[in-house]
Amino acid sequence: MLAQVDTFVGPEVNWFALSPLIALVAGALLMMLAGALTPRWPNGLYALACATTAGTAGALAMVQWDDITDNGPTTLVAGAVAFDTFSMFVTILICVSIILVAMLADDYLRGTPNDGPEIYALLLTAGAGGVVMASANDLIVLFLGLETLSLALYVLAASNRRSNRSGESGIKYFVLGGFASAFFLYGIALVYGATGTTNISEMVVALQNTVDLETPDGLALAGVALLLVGLGFKVAAVPFHIWTPDVYQGAPSPVTAFMASVAKAAAFAAMLRVLVIALPFYRDDWRPVIWVLALLSLLVGSVVAVVQTDVKRMLAYSSISHAGFLLVGVEAAGHTAGELDPGSGMSAVMLYLMLYSVMVIGSFAVVLVVQRHAGGDSSIEAFRGLSMRRPAIATAFTVFLLAQAGVPFTSGFIAKFGVIQAAVDVDSYAIAVIAMVSAVIAAFVYLRIMLTVWTGTPAENSEPIRVPLAVGVTIAGAAVFTLFAGIIPGWLIDATDTVTQYAR
Repeated sequence: MLAQVDTFVGPEVNWFALSPLIALVAGALLMMLAGALTPRWPNGLYALACATTAGTAGALAMVQWDDITDNGPTTLVAGAVAFDTFSMFVTILICVSIILVAMLADDYLRGTPNDGPEIYALLLTAGAGGVVMASANDLIVLFLGLETLSLALYVLAASNRRSNRSGESGIKYFVLGGFASAFFLYGIALVYGATGTTNISEMVVALQNTVDLETPDGLALAGVALLLVGLGFKVAAVPFHIWTPDVYQGAPSPVTAFMASVAKAAAFAAMLRVLVIALPFYRDDWRPVIWVLALLSLLVGSVVAVVQTDVKRMLAYSSISHAGFLLVGVEAAGHTAGELDPGSGMSAVMLYLMLYSVMVIGSFAVVLVVQRHAGGDSSIEAFRGLSMRRPAIATAFTVFLLAQAGVPFTSGFIAKFGVIQAAVDVDSYAIAVIAMVSAVIAAFVYLRIMLTVWTGTPAENSEPIRVPLAVGVTIAGAAVFTLFAGIIPGWLIDATDTVTQYAR
């Protein structure tokens, strides 16, 4: 007699709630399929299709945002995916970044062998991975999103086959990223062994019933430590930052802009999911580690950037310093993790990510313009006399640099003030003071670039710098947003406050 086998019943899926993610994945697949079956598209059409796909996903995320604020957050696909404003905010951030980067990539790829649908499909795929990371309510799902994002970034970093530096950056990122992923996956295994589940909602319940504050579970603590190693690599925190300068310098400038915005946003979203939402009962164990990582990232990123001579490496170390500021916000969120009042730490991190993403894409857009004119050179000397050759571009670059320095009336000031205020609110005065000191040190880096741009003399017989329409629109839009958000930040602050109110 045959044994009776239970029929598998799949989870109920709310397809419309997943529509932003579906739009990104479908757009990537359709671009690859259409690109393979049709002749080469007219110039700019690949970028337009990519930007349209990202815009559609962003618009759908806004619709979902309204639904969440009306009906409250929930979970999808049998509790594997969180449906909350936190994930929708990161989705909108990623979609905006994809639109801006696609406009940069159009000029960079035009007329080259790489001018095809592949790069744009990889941008959408990486964006989909970032959305999964931000919305994952299960550590396995989070890992799948992490690998989807990472694998696409490895290929993107090495996509310029005419450059040895690009290939070198891709292999470095791949090898070190593989180690980081292994640490993260092993951490998931240990946390599963301690809690009996990888689902974040169930994990919170399990820890609430079993955690012993006097004799913590060594297996769980080891898992948390390994998770921190993997996440520390993804956010480029010291001492896990060693890949950042070489990869940022060697990768194509549009890809560097993408890594500095989308990859960092997705990584910090995952860090908040894992630490603040999934592991609040171990906050006294992981919060000191975050404090140390923030300290090292602030100081190393600011100090080492001073001695660099290549602008892309300067911005790479600057991104490490910005990661330190974001970690200050994560540390502040750790003080109130698991409590009814979530505090301002998480919302400050979200605000910082949105503002930083736009200003850093604008910065690398200017680098792309200068680099293209200088035959691929991104040294600080290539920017000498930029104000005399392209005053508008020099002005926009100055806006981005002042914003990264945290000068008032720019979005960077709002971002840095937010995380420092969050730290002060929870009495983390020491790290708040260190953050302010590092901002002063980092200001020297941005001032050095600005002096070269405005006081330097261009080389004799320098040709005028050509600024393509798409790149010019990207730079202008990013500069306007940087100033507008710095002068009138209330609407964005209110949106990030909603993120914590309706987080799952």
